[in-house]
Amino acid sequence: MFTKNVGSIDKILRIVIGAALILGALMGYGLWMWIGVIPLATSLLGTCPLYTILGIRTCPLNGK
Repeated sequence: MFTKNVGSIDKILRIVIGAALILGALMGYGLWMWIGVIPLATSLLGTCPLYTILGIRTCPLNGK
């Protein structure tokens, strides 16, 4: 369906950052922190629409 363009290290970083932002939102540090849903979702899907637009890949070429 989507071409994978997010590599392993990138996925880990996105999960950590996304989870930290969501945790901050749940703790009441600000509604803007719900933006952490985006890096979390892109890491779980393995594809980033912005990477597609910019032609960036952080995973091996054979990963689809």
